[in-house]
Amino acid sequence: MPKYDFSQIEKKWQDYWEKNKMFETVENEKEKYYVLEMFPYPSGKLHMGHVRNYSIGDVIARFKKMKGFNVLHPMGWDSFGLPAENAAIKHGIHPNKWTWENIEEMRRQLKELGISYDWNREVATCHPDYYKWTQWIFLQFYKKGLVYKKKYPVNWCPSCETVLANEQVVGGHCERCDSLVGKKDLEQWYFKITDYAEKLLEDIEKLKGWPEKVKTMQKNWIGKSVGAEVEFKIDDSDKILNVFTTRPDTIYGVTYMVLAPEHPYVTELTKGTEYEKSVKEFVEKLQYLSEIERTATNVEKEGMFIGKYAVNPLTGKNIPIYIANYVLMDYGTGAIMAVPAHDERDFEFAKKYDLEIVPVIKPKDDSVDVYNLDKAYTNEGVMVNSGKFDGMDSKEALVQISDYLEKEGLGKKTINFRLRDWLISRQRYWGTPIPIVNCKDCGSVPVDEKDLPVMLPTDVVFSGKGESPLTTSKEFIHTKCPKCGKDATRETDTMDTFVDSSWYFLRYTDPSNSEAVFGYDKAKYWMDVDQYIGGVEHAILHLLYARFFTKVLNDLGYSPVSEPFKNLLTQGMVLKDGAKMSKSKGNVVSPKEIIEKYGADTARLFILFAAPPDRDLEWSDTGVEGCFRFLNRVWRVIDELKDSLIDAKEDNVYSKEDKKFRYMIHITIKRVTEDVEERFNFNTAISAIMELVNEIYKYKELGEKCNKSLLREALETVIILLAPFAPHITEELWHSMGYDSSVHAHEWPSYDKDAIVKDEVEIVIQINGKVKEKIEVSTALTKEELEKEALANDKITSLIEGKQIIKVIVVPKKLVNIVIR
Repeated sequence: MPKYDFSQIEKKWQDYWEKNKMFETVENEKEKYYVLEMFPYPSGKLHMGHVRNYSIGDVIARFKKMKGFNVLHPMGWDSFGLPAENAAIKHGIHPNKWTWENIEEMRRQLKELGISYDWNREVATCHPDYYKWTQWIFLQFYKKGLVYKKKYPVNWCPSCETVLANEQVVGGHCERCDSLVGKKDLEQWYFKITDYAEKLLEDIEKLKGWPEKVKTMQKNWIGKSVGAEVEFKIDDSDKILNVFTTRPDTIYGVTYMVLAPEHPYVTELTKGTEYEKSVKEFVEKLQYLSEIERTATNVEKEGMFIGKYAVNPLTGKNIPIYIANYVLMDYGTGAIMAVPAHDERDFEFAKKYDLEIVPVIKPKDDSVDVYNLDKAYTNEGVMVNSGKFDGMDSKEALVQISDYLEKEGLGKKTINFRLRDWLISRQRYWGTPIPIVNCKDCGSVPVDEKDLPVMLPTDVVFSGKGESPLTTSKEFIHTKCPKCGKDATRETDTMDTFVDSSWYFLRYTDPSNSEAVFGYDKAKYWMDVDQYIGGVEHAILHLLYARFFTKVLNDLGYSPVSEPFKNLLTQGMVLKDGAKMSKSKGNVVSPKEIIEKYGADTARLFILFAAPPDRDLEWSDTGVEGCFRFLNRVWRVIDELKDSLIDAKEDNVYSKEDKKFRYMIHITIKRVTEDVEERFNFNTAISAIMELVNEIYKYKELGEKCNKSLLREALETVIILLAPFAPHITEELWHSMGYDSSVHAHEWPSYDKDAIVKDEVEIVIQINGKVKEKIEVSTALTKEELEKEALANDKITSLIEGKQIIKVIVVPKKLVNIVIR
């Protein structure tokens, strides 16, 4: 018996698939199916999370191909980004060289796994043929009024004299030199995603094939709030503070105002006053904290009075203005009206700084004494201390007070979104250059489309200090204004890498097109993506930006769809010893080691068998070994039997054992098909195949009594059902059964409904509820016949001899319970 030599088998069939262009696809008359896993950053090495993600996608792709669909299953590289630049600084290797070497290595690893990609459609976001069209899309957004420039504070390292990305700031310090990181205002580019906030929110409900948790995360991120914008005059000033609130019913309870420390009024209102120095110190201290740190619920609320008062528009009372760490400029208007009696954060702040607490809502049943609160009262109730609105239900008051503010010119009903415009500027080299020229006379001028791509220069210096490396290339910077022809300079910011990944799924539909971003007809054939697969960590930014891009391109007439992904699967993490695999924890398992020791099919099979795709998976060495043993069992039984079954003639006369065996074959087809097609429960599908293999081992022990055509059907069924999970071994075994064509081009089997209707069923016989016997009976037996059969059983007869039968309970096709005493 030849040994299961996985390394030889896997290389052989990978070469065969490539040579025969097995997974290349073009548009045709078949029903299409577009399956896509989120493309990776080319770090140079696959990790187990990659193996899981791509194996899930590959099972779906191979299954759908065998079900007769025209399957698009592409792969590419999200290849711009900071790590390449860090490598350039640390190792003196150009980001371009580093990236393409990593791509080559990861492409080789993916082919080793036997993933069925159409490599003809490969894209890399760092290739000029791709980023030309990223720049083109930027220009279309610009023409539509969705691009603008404004000042915004960025992370600034005073020692490196450079802007830092958020991931380069560790604990408030620069990861390169450990200096304390501050903030610096820079003019930067934005996409006006807020113009699409309402549409992005509305269309979430259309995403029937998305997990509810992901849809909820997007809804919360967009954060639509219906309320009122209220005007608070600043005392002794001509300035007005506009404040958005969802609770206009609580305005009578406003006892102080809070501004974000970054609010432009802060500097103006304190300039030349006794508060200027201390306010400036407080604002500078907050520069070193992230937004997450400032707004975390467990962080102590801190703030200070700035010496000014605002006027409550409904009470006319002067109320102090504070600045505080828990209010951010990016949310609402950067100013809040504080109602400590009815808001937890305001209550905590008011207690700390001994500020007035005025209740304006009390419970209808007086279950809480709102005049002696130990925490904020946040429920609905009856209005108090609210002038003419006293005694009114708070829900009704919310509407009435909003109407009153609008009528009196003190505010207006409005809708607010938590979503902020997308800052796309990055002060880095390894990214898509922003196609803008800065002219002294004309200002910011877009590059002419015929001059795209604006190429990344190669003559740059990577020092880790100073501005973007692009500023070191004179050839890049100095150009002519597209508008007036005078000397001008190029924009040296590059785009956020999320821009590159917001449209790549559309480029896959027509990746070689040099005349257009993609052909409309090709996109119309393939889009939308039928099944998208990736980590839940991309639930907000990537998926929201991809939806935004698709909607804009649809509005502009380029995309045939307004939503990119019909169905979404967010796979769980791969854990070891209860924690996510990481070098720092020392719990990393290398796919390379597993493939070398057990083969790609074993690696794939384990990662698909160990847990449902959407759950976290605990790595198990014994589990890997178990999957390897199972593949060896499949190999052995087929190798042992195949020669004797080559000429097996059709035999439709079935014995009792044959019928049981045929039932197992067809119930397995049914289970596996439903598990893969309807639920993506690959673990239970594999388990069902394992059960069928066990039955084959039992059935072959009948020797000459075996129905050879049935046994051959069972072996072929195992090979076909296992093919999407373990593609190499099944290809080898399929050909060993005498077939010339690929198993992956074979039609997926359908089950015989008659075969899964049992003639006989196992019945449990109980005495006083305890199982005493199991018997096989005809499924056609009536209740009376089943009772008679049970009472006539020899073992049961001896057990009930001399006892009084009180009653007999019969559950057809399941059990007979004899109650005696």
